[in-house]
Amino acid sequence: MRSHEPPILYFGTPVVLISSLNEDGFPNLAPMSSAFWLGWRCILGLDAGSKTTQNMIRTGQCVLNLPSDDMVAAVNRLALTTGCDPVPPAKMHRGYRHERDKFGISGLTPLRSETVAPPRALECPVQLEASVEAVHGVADDDARFRGHLVSIEVRVQRVHLHDAILAIGEANRIDPDKWRPLIMSFQKFYGLGPQLADSVLARVPEQFYRSPDIDRARLEPAL
Repeated sequence: MRSHEPPILYFGTPVVLISSLNEDGFPNLAPMSSAFWLGWRCILGLDAGSKTTQNMIRTGQCVLNLPSDDMVAAVNRLALTTGCDPVPPAKMHRGYRHERDKFGISGLTPLRSETVAPPRALECPVQLEASVEAVHGVADDDARFRGHLVSIEVRVQRVHLHDAILAIGEANRIDPDKWRPLIMSFQKFYGLGPQLADSVLARVPEQFYRSPDIDRARLEPAL
């Protein structure tokens, strides 16, 4: 084994379609895949100059819509588009174009949320209403990157799930054999294969990981 220098380290994470609101209240929808989950919190890695990032920081709200592996076409229709007008030079160099109606070009249906202003994407089997809790600069130690990348911590405050991905007889448990997320690995789309083997970790009931954020979410007022 030798040392290498791949330009990106996108080993594979689920695609997320983030919906947010522009300054005029018009909804924005953008694909990303730098996300990881801890309880009812999610950390999102984003371009500081993107419209989605600007909207989330300004409003403190978003919806994380998770597409299934049969929704590639909708995600591709959003690729290389931005809600920024004019298009930032860095994105223009990569071939991005401005699109105002992201839901329209994706073919996805906006659906009213319960606790946040941005709409959900009806067709996504998982829709997570969330509030922004913290924003941190990424790579701020390097002058070339300082101010260009951020990690945003969001707290999920309402979870919407399609019935088709639920475990039989368990309203609060997703069946991983039914949930087929769209995965991006090194800029290419993949799905999940079948379960390889039983997991020793799965012997721990999911309830043991229950987050206090769930109790807090119950107190969120409806719009």
